[in-house]
Amino acid sequence: MKKLFCRYVVWVLLVTVVNMTVVNSSALGAPITVELHHGNSPQTQAVLTTYLADKPNGISVLVCPGGGYGGLAIEPEGHGIARWLNQHGITGFVLQYRMPKGRNTVPLEDAQKALAVIREHAKQWGVHPRKIGVMGFSAGGHLASTVATHARNRNERPAFSVLIYPVISLGEHTHGGSRRNLLGNEPSDELIAQYSNELRVNRKTPPAFLTHAVDDTVVRKINSEMYRDACRDHGVPVEYLELPNGGHGLNGYQGTSWDAWQKASILWIKGLW
Repeated sequence: MKKLFCRYVVWVLLVTVVNMTVVNSSALGAPITVELHHGNSPQTQAVLTTYLADKPNGISVLVCPGGGYGGLAIEPEGHGIARWLNQHGITGFVLQYRMPKGRNTVPLEDAQKALAVIREHAKQWGVHPRKIGVMGFSAGGHLASTVATHARNRNERPAFSVLIYPVISLGEHTHGGSRRNLLGNEPSDELIAQYSNELRVNRKTPPAFLTHAVDDTVVRKINSEMYRDACRDHGVPVEYLELPNGGHGLNGYQGTSWDAWQKASILWIKGLW
């Protein structure tokens, strides 16, 4: 009994410290950091960083940076994106997810845990629980589309997805490094199909916005096209913006193609409500 009481006291103290950290960070206007999974390095640790909008409109986005499931472009495809979303009244959540190294469930587990944390603090952070979307870039786009298509219930399902030059299929048209890092060197056909998200779309899949440059030779635009076609086949609202140039990363996150998807996606997101 004494042991159980001591454990309870420790738990209460930990919860109190976390809540104090969240409140103090909010008061200072600094990003709020929540550890989702403890690790000894960025590759083994999962962290959620919250950027609260000054004038929130209730919409929020969980941002999944890319990096081929072997690393993360977390500033240009994560923190920078959250700050941009803030300019439009949207709360941004940057997900630093663990690198799978063949453990295919790990990134999805981190994303689903992040969604649970966001819903738990929705009122405190000025977030509408039914206006939480997901955004991903490259392999992060694969993770975002996995979140959208592998949800087991309403709470795991985002309200919408924004997929930027995403890896979608792990079959013939995949990015080899992303598939290898997520599924291992010799994945079975069944596992490849399970994580080829164009095959996972159904009528419950949330609305999607996709964009891809025609000259992307790293992750080919057929990935976005397959997801777009699957959404259309199942009656899921979808918008696909094909960009005339920019390659993978859209000219280093700048220029006309980069500006075009940002403008179009904000209008699309706000047009959902």
